[in-house]
Amino acid sequence: MLISDDYRTENLRLHAKHVSYGAHGSRWAPRVRALYERAGCRDALDYGCGKGTLAQALPDLPFAEYDPAIPGKDRLPEPADLVTCTDVLEHIEPDNLDSVLGHLASLARKAAFFNISTRLAAKVLDSGRNAHLIVKDSDWWRARIEPLFDIEEWEIGTDEVNCELRPKDSAAWTGEPSGTAGA
Repeated sequence: MLISDDYRTENLRLHAKHVSYGAHGSRWAPRVRALYERAGCRDALDYGCGKGTLAQALPDLPFAEYDPAIPGKDRLPEPADLVTCTDVLEHIEPDNLDSVLGHLASLARKAAFFNISTRLAAKVLDSGRNAHLIVKDSDWWRARIEPLFDIEEWEIGTDEVNCELRPKDSAAWTGEPSGTAGA
């Protein structure tokens, strides 16, 4: 299971109530473009796309969008050369995280870019829970991601992790990482 019906409904409400919720993907546009080009991608998928600002910021790239809490973007996606997942994984129901990570790995043909917050969110769900259901450090996230992806870059920030990844079964990576793995 990727998301429960109750949690999908909670997220629908949060998206409707807060214009800014799910609207910050565009900040990753330069980095996503660079990875797209470096990995020799032909298409991309924004997984957990929210309001779709990443695809809007990169209108010349063929982006598909998936978000189970956005009507019209809630159909399960097809694989793509590049899969982005920004400010999403910390929102996943803990019992579904392994399924979501496995789903991401099955969708990324060449590369993936994840941005994961490691702090509490400013927003609260209708149920009273913090919008970030999983608040863990970089090491915890790496232990969950590394079995499914080769890590090309692992960047630890003050309150987030950014990583460029290659699916374990992919030999299609054509470029060099923009930084050092393990950094």
